[in-house]
Amino acid sequence: MEWILLVLLGVVAAMFGSIVGLGGGIIIVPVLMLIGPVLTGGEIGHATAVGISLTVLVVTALASTLSYAKRKIVDFRSGWLFFITSGPAAMLGSALTGLLPAGAFQLIFGIFMLLMASLLIARDYMKPFTKEWPIVRTITDATGQVHTYSYGILPALAIGFGVGLMSGLFGIGGGSLFVPLMVLLFRFPPHMATATSMFVIFLSSILGSGMHAYLGETDWLLVLALVPGAWIGGKLGAAIAVKMSGKGLLWLLRVTLLLLAGQLIIEGIGSF
Repeated sequence: MEWILLVLLGVVAAMFGSIVGLGGGIIIVPVLMLIGPVLTGGEIGHATAVGISLTVLVVTALASTLSYAKRKIVDFRSGWLFFITSGPAAMLGSALTGLLPAGAFQLIFGIFMLLMASLLIARDYMKPFTKEWPIVRTITDATGQVHTYSYGILPALAIGFGVGLMSGLFGIGGGSLFVPLMVLLFRFPPHMATATSMFVIFLSSILGSGMHAYLGETDWLLVLALVPGAWIGGKLGAAIAVKMSGKGLLWLLRVTLLLLAGQLIIEGIGSF
């Protein structure tokens, strides 16, 4: 029964994560910490939960990226630029996770989610930057639709660092920070921002999960149980995402972040 629950957790987390560009860790980490005793007979610490999440995230993000790539909505060139700083930052965040007490981790995680939800809600009242950045990208997707947007190298590298740090620290992939900034600052179409975000998350999670494994913060049996579901969920999520409107994607992300932020903040405060 425990293995069935883990496979289902992998499917649901990966499917939802790939739809909104989070990578699934936003569900896997809290659930593993909450029902660890049921699954393994003992508590799962936050650092181990993050290590497991990031390792599974490699599979989820790869499945999603391959599906998005078939629809030609992944901007690989821009993704590699973001990865220049997101990769090293993911390793730094992974090294810091275990240094945080469990209560502090939950509280900081919850506050981070609340800030991201607030950013997405405020987006309706904010106009995307009209600035023409020096690097202009024009992508034609599989349907023939042309998308044009632009960005600067230094802002892109700064965002990549923030994404990588949050990815390694919380095991969530960083899409909750990456996607809204890409949409607001650089005018990425939401679907393309989500797809490109998953590619960067795939690369960063390899380095982040490697650091957690090096520190002994990965339960490989749980990873093996979650991976099959994560592969299926990643594919399903990508297929669903391209059929949803950009507005629908953003609303789904807002509600999810608000609910999880509230839960994490309450649990974090209660532990002190």
